[in-house]
Amino acid sequence: MSKSKNIKNQHVVPKDGDWAVKAEHSKRASGIYDTQKEAYDQAREIAKNNDGEVLLHGRDGTIRARETYGVDPNPPKDKEH
Repeated sequence: MSKSKNIKNQHVVPKDGDWAVKAEHSKRASGIYDTQKEAYDQAREIAKNNDGEVLLHGRDGTIRARETYGVDPNPPKDKEH
């Protein structure tokens, strides 16, 4: 059974003063946390287990950081060789 793309990518987003971890294309959060770090740590574990990405959003909703675990579909290009 192949893994669905929507469980691979985890978004850490602000939610009513707390922080939520939401799988991409999911309507519900998989967890709500008091701090962004707690939410990020949980999202990272899920992404590692599913070879996915963590997209860390700021309070304004913009993506602040992105981490890939497993195979990166868009690896950086080597400009030196």
